[in-house]
Amino acid sequence: MLDMGFEAFTIALLQIIAIDIILGGDNAIVIALACRNLPAHQKRAGILWGTAGAIILRVILVFFASALMTTTGLRLIGGLLLLWIGVKLITEETGDDLDGKIKQNSSLIGAIRTIIIADFVMSLDNALAITAASKGNMFLVVFGLVLSVPIIIGGSAIILRMMERFPVIVVLGGGLLGWLGGDLMATDKLVTGHLPDLFSAVPQTGAIVGAFLVVVIGKLTQIAARRRMVGHDPD
Repeated sequence: MLDMGFEAFTIALLQIIAIDIILGGDNAIVIALACRNLPAHQKRAGILWGTAGAIILRVILVFFASALMTTTGLRLIGGLLLLWIGVKLITEETGDDLDGKIKQNSSLIGAIRTIIIADFVMSLDNALAITAASKGNMFLVVFGLVLSVPIIIGGSAIILRMMERFPVIVVLGGGLLGWLGGDLMATDKLVTGHLPDLFSAVPQTGAIVGAFLVVVIGKLTQIAARRRMVGHDPD
């Protein structure tokens, strides 16, 4: 803490708090989305295990963040993963998966797996942001990681309760994942190298397209799954 001036330390501290609130909210949304179909007695376990996974990933990735985020193709792969997860979560909005098997979507292991995959992608940005803001100060790095725990747990619980009252939040959450995924893909060197003019003219093009695709594909897939279930209903 003493290797930085007081003013620089204070600014970095405030930056990390803001980063945790903003980016921790993304993790909280993913955890809430993945846990919403779990039985009541497993929802808390899903939130706790999901949060643990997010924090462990951040601890690991914070030491490799700069190298990982500049690796050509990694942002593109991560963005595609987020788009896939966004579509999957919207499709499961009423508990229906592509095969109409509700029980598979209500398992604690399945929810945790979804959380870990999404957290891995989103924790890259979080780890990079914390690393950049801390300027090598390990106290600030540890502080940022510890602070994210209550933010993610508290945020997940609140969002989960809101989803039960307002199902449209599920679609908005899936759209957010599409937005993040599209933005991540648009900043990959493979994309910017081939389409530099498009993304320089409208910086949020990738994010907008990603959100649109996730919502549209998710809802169409959900409708198709419902029709298949009705078609197979003996009644």
